[in-house]
Amino acid sequence: MVAAPPSSPRTASPWATSVYERLTDDDDGRVCKAISDEACRETPGNFVHMMVANALSTVADSVASAKTTLPWLVLHLGAPGWLNSLLVPIREAGSMLPQLLIGAVVRSLAVRKGVWVVGGAVQGACLAALAAVAYALQGLSAGIAIVLLLTLFSLARGACSIAYKDVQGKTIPKTRRGVLSGWIASIAGALSMAVGLGLSLLPESASASVFVGLLGGGAVLWALAAWSFSRIVEFPGATEGGVNGMAEAMSKLGLLSTDAPFRRFVLARALAMGSGLAAPFYVALARDALGEALALLGVFIVLEGLAGLVSSPVWGRWSDRSSRQVFAAASALAALLSIAVAAAAWADLSGTTAMVFYPLAFFGLGVAHAGVRLGRKTYLVDMAEGNQRTDYVAVSNTVIGALLLLTGALGAAAALVSVPGTVLLLGLCGLIGAAMSLRLKEVSG
Repeated sequence: MVAAPPSSPRTASPWATSVYERLTDDDDGRVCKAISDEACRETPGNFVHMMVANALSTVADSVASAKTTLPWLVLHLGAPGWLNSLLVPIREAGSMLPQLLIGAVVRSLAVRKGVWVVGGAVQGACLAALAAVAYALQGLSAGIAIVLLLTLFSLARGACSIAYKDVQGKTIPKTRRGVLSGWIASIAGALSMAVGLGLSLLPESASASVFVGLLGGGAVLWALAAWSFSRIVEFPGATEGGVNGMAEAMSKLGLLSTDAPFRRFVLARALAMGSGLAAPFYVALARDALGEALALLGVFIVLEGLAGLVSSPVWGRWSDRSSRQVFAAASALAALLSIAVAAAAWADLSGTTAMVFYPLAFFGLGVAHAGVRLGRKTYLVDMAEGNQRTDYVAVSNTVIGALLLLTGALGAAAALVSVPGTVLLLGLCGLIGAAMSLRLKEVSG
């Protein structure tokens, strides 16, 4: 693509242009790499609308987390505790596994932002329904309703994920995508910190009204996010490669055998999954060492938000220079922290030492995971063009979704034997993934 000349007229509003230039250190002389001239003129407004939509949706996710809020809700409503073991796998894999078929539908659309808008509306409706469950149901029926609504929520999230990367690739310049992701994570991190602080003040006997408020607020945030994303100006793109039927969609898995650079990326991403999977084990080990006070959970939520707030802008700008390096460095950091946490658990740290060590390790893991996410997302968007990007996202997420289910099952079995051993295994895999990512082809800049 040629760069838009500095004299090209802008249709974005002055305030959006001002915000864009402040956040990206950009000006009238910017170069719009890998997007069309007409899309370049809409970049400031699209940048702001995309940032607002994704920041709001990320905060909505934090108040309906399958790692915190929903497990609490299951137990509070008297549902069987074994249902909690289904929440995280459904939340993560449910949004990834169907993406190969969803990608086939997305490829057939010339304008694809509507997929994200509809998916966001569905997720908001699911949170509103979860609020109703918290208010009206009890026991097994409440637990089953939560699992079913989370499944629908995850499927809608999968549609949003694949549409977002494609819309971003069409509307945001190649050298500004990492910055955008960094600001999204930073803003969402700050807002999530506020949620964590509020949760840390909840009494042990919190009533269902608290969960109704949290989930209802998340539904409102998703509605606002869908409205903001609908304001993006997206020009029609290519529709070649749209498929009809499962067989042709599944044939896209052949990319893993025919596209060596993509195959190496997927393998490195799979090995680095520990940056996300290790967090519940960190919390479990901390609870064993420090107790189960609700305030401690609030501390971890605050630290997770703070990690994204302080690190994401740095990771984002670095990703625009070399997303490969970011992915490698962040994966290595997460791996080394997991190895250290496993060693600390086996060493049976004293109360005072543990009180300092585990929160710091959890904060470090949050920093590392933010880098892993930004690095791999930016790398995946930058390594492909057009419909190839949609195929890459769909195949990658489908494979990772399946591996998440398998890894989750194996991790649960391993944790029955040794939680520190499971954390150590995730760390060792992460080190291998970091080494592999250093061998990836440079695609940024």
